[in-house]
Amino acid sequence: MGRIIVTGGAGFIGSHLTDRALSEGHEVIVVDNLITGSLENLAHLKDDPRLTFVRHDVTKPLEVKGPVHGILHFASPASPEDYLRYPIQTLKVGSLGTHNVLGIAKAKNAPVVVASTSEVYGDPLVHPQTEDYWGNVNPVGPRSCYDEAKRFQEALTMAYHRMHGVRTRIVRIFNTYGPRMRLADGRVLPNFLCQALRGQSLTIYGDGSQTRSFCFVSDLVDGIWRLLHTEESDPVNIGNPAEMTIRQFGEKILEMTGSASRFQQRPLPQDDPKVRRPDITRAQKLLSWEPRISLEEGLRETIEDFRRRL
Repeated sequence: MGRIIVTGGAGFIGSHLTDRALSEGHEVIVVDNLITGSLENLAHLKDDPRLTFVRHDVTKPLEVKGPVHGILHFASPASPEDYLRYPIQTLKVGSLGTHNVLGIAKAKNAPVVVASTSEVYGDPLVHPQTEDYWGNVNPVGPRSCYDEAKRFQEALTMAYHRMHGVRTRIVRIFNTYGPRMRLADGRVLPNFLCQALRGQSLTIYGDGSQTRSFCFVSDLVDGIWRLLHTEESDPVNIGNPAEMTIRQFGEKILEMTGSASRFQQRPLPQDDPKVRRPDITRAQKLLSWEPRISLEEGLRETIEDFRRRL
C-alpha cells in the first residue's frame, strides 16, 4: 500500500486520521512538534512497524525520502486557548508550514488535504454557512491569528493548485469532539465535561444562546478520507448540521453525566461567533457523506474516555 504523511498527527484529529490510514493498510509518517499534540494519542500504535514518528516543526523545511501517496496537513493549534497562547506559531504554521507541505506534495506528485476551519466564516452573516460564503472576519482581533492563518492557507493552497497543478483538497472543519480531546483544551466540550465530572459549575460565556453543531470524530475522519480520494479542489464543509445552543448542550452534558452542577455565566469573548452550522450539501453530493453518529452515542464514548483520564 501507500505512504501517508500526517502533519499534526499526534493531535486529537490527526491521531484519529493516523488510525484510519493504518487501518486502510498504509504506512504513516506522523510529523508533529508536540506544541499542542501528545505522544499519548499514539501510544496504542507504538508497536506498529508501519508508523514512523518525526518530531519536527513543519514551518521549517522537511526532507522526506521515498514515495509519498497522500498528505493530510493538520498541524496547527486549533482551540482558542492554544492559538491565543501561540499566535505567532499559529500564523507561521498556516503560512510557512503550509508552504512547506505543498512543496512536498508538488515534489512527490501526492494529493494533499489541507485542514481549514469553519472559523474562515468568522461571525457569519449567512446561516447556515455554505462554501461560497466569504465570511465576516475581524482581521486584527484576538482571534485573527487563527482565522487569517487559515484563510491565507486556503489562498496558498489554491495558488499551488492553479499554478503547479498540485492535487489539493480543502476541508473546512466544524466543531468536532470525541476521545483524545485534551482535558484542558479550552473548548466547550472539554470544559463542560471536566466541570461536570468534577462537580464544578459549568462556565457559559454570554447568555448561552450562541449556537454550535457537534460532529463526532469518526464521522469527520470518514469525510476527510473520502475527500482525499476525490479530485475536488474547492473547499468542502465537514460537520454535523444538527444545531443547538450552548446552554442546551450544557444541559445534555449534565443529563448524560448525572452531574448536579449548575451554570455560571461569564462575559462573551470578543468576536465569538453567535451562530455556527454547516451546510453539508456539497459533501453529500461529492462524497456521499453525512454524519451517522448521534450526539448521545458520541457523548457516551467521549464521557467514558474523559472519566478514564480524569
